[in-house]
Amino acid sequence: MCILEADSPAPAGIRTVSARGAFLETNARPEPGSMITLRHPHAGAIRAEVVSTGKDGVAVIFGPEPRALGFALAALTV
Repeated sequence: MCILEADSPAPAGIRTVSARGAFLETNARPEPGSMITLRHPHAGAIRAEVVSTGKDGVAVIFGPEPRALGFALAALTV
């Protein structure tokens, strides 16, 4: 379980994750183009941009930072 921080913190489950981005199952619906922070208890925190929303969550892309791959791997290994 993660915390998606946009206007206010909201719980989020990671459905899929890669070094480029993730799909988060959450009740939060930040607007596409919004910047969020995703906090994971083992992977740390990473900034991401919301690219789309759906009925069960949001898709985000990570910025071009070297930490993105490490974040994705740490989130997958838990």
